[in-house]
Amino acid sequence: MRIGIIGCGVAGQAAGIALARDGHSVTVFERFATARPLGAGLLLQPSGQLALERLGLRDEAERWGARVNCLDGRDPKGRRVLALDYPPGQYGLGIHRGALFNLLHGALLNAGINLRLNFDVAAILDPAKPTVVSKAGERVGPFDLLLDCAGAHDALRDGLGLRVRAPVYTWGAVWAALPDPDGAFGGALRQVYDKAHTMIGILPLGRAPDAGDGPHVAFFWSLKRCDYEAQRAAGIEILKQRVLRNWPAIAPILRGLTKWEDLSFATYRDVVVRPAITGRVVVLGDAAHGTSPQLGQGANLALIDAVILAHCLRDGDSDTALERYAALRRAHVAFYTLASRAMTPVFQSDSRVIAWLRDTLLYPGGKLPGARYLMRTTLGGVRKLPFGIFKLPA
Repeated sequence: MRIGIIGCGVAGQAAGIALARDGHSVTVFERFATARPLGAGLLLQPSGQLALERLGLRDEAERWGARVNCLDGRDPKGRRVLALDYPPGQYGLGIHRGALFNLLHGALLNAGINLRLNFDVAAILDPAKPTVVSKAGERVGPFDLLLDCAGAHDALRDGLGLRVRAPVYTWGAVWAALPDPDGAFGGALRQVYDKAHTMIGILPLGRAPDAGDGPHVAFFWSLKRCDYEAQRAAGIEILKQRVLRNWPAIAPILRGLTKWEDLSFATYRDVVVRPAITGRVVVLGDAAHGTSPQLGQGANLALIDAVILAHCLRDGDSDTALERYAALRRAHVAFYTLASRAMTPVFQSDSRVIAWLRDTLLYPGGKLPGARYLMRTTLGGVRKLPFGIFKLPA
């Protein structure tokens, strides 16, 4: 088939790799003049790692990333709020977004796709026989299949006649990838919470592209979107002072943060697209089911979308394949959309009641056998609605 893909992020590149390897003619459209990653780091859960393995890229990701064996959340006084480890034999993989982008991009180019840079898609014409139109007026198509992988802030899906719900979360986060010269923050995703209005985190990332071989971490600070400009105007030293009042132990990490430009500000949407397929157009990745980062599932869901779509298209009948793809993704995606929406105010809100309940109940409740299993499998990226465990097709 002749397949077009809009967006050169995790979903777009993973889908391009899988489909091109299966013999399809793939064209990827990227709006920037140079394809590049956005953000500092992410956590690949066991489900996403398995999808990456299906693409033949897990070993390379392991060489770049850092294993995360547990989550450790505390209040500013050091009292434990959250303690959650992975099941035996499993772990998270913290990885720099640049490292993940590079290994996906290399595989994409090696798969023989046609990469159209500086092609900002303005519209999709006729979903039954989709053609893309750039902002410069260039038309390419029709395609046998078109994948919209333009991310959570995608505007193209609004013109497809789908039911789209994509409000922006009130809270975002500033991020930076910083050296951890002594490796003191390896092995765990560590967070500190002051009520629900303040969340600070350190995620091990392994190596960072173009930054030597030493270990790095992703530092993040939760921040309301409406407060971002005031915080930026106050300057980097004021931000560091606020962080250190809550978590003095990360002073060695913050030495690598010297100017405001070292930080990136990320915003998130609660995206629901129903259905995610119209005609011969499929919405994939964050464009179809963007979430907040509280459960660390965005990249996992995108990778799984890509490998399952390629799996379904191997059956031959493309119409039946798209129906099967939609059926295979429905319960899994629905669980994480709902879970992310429910968990976000627990860690990012002004509610004192929610924060008190979290600090009082989450740690002791997580020790209960049933709750522990639910939390572990949720973290691992394998829950689905209404009950049960999601598995990638053989």
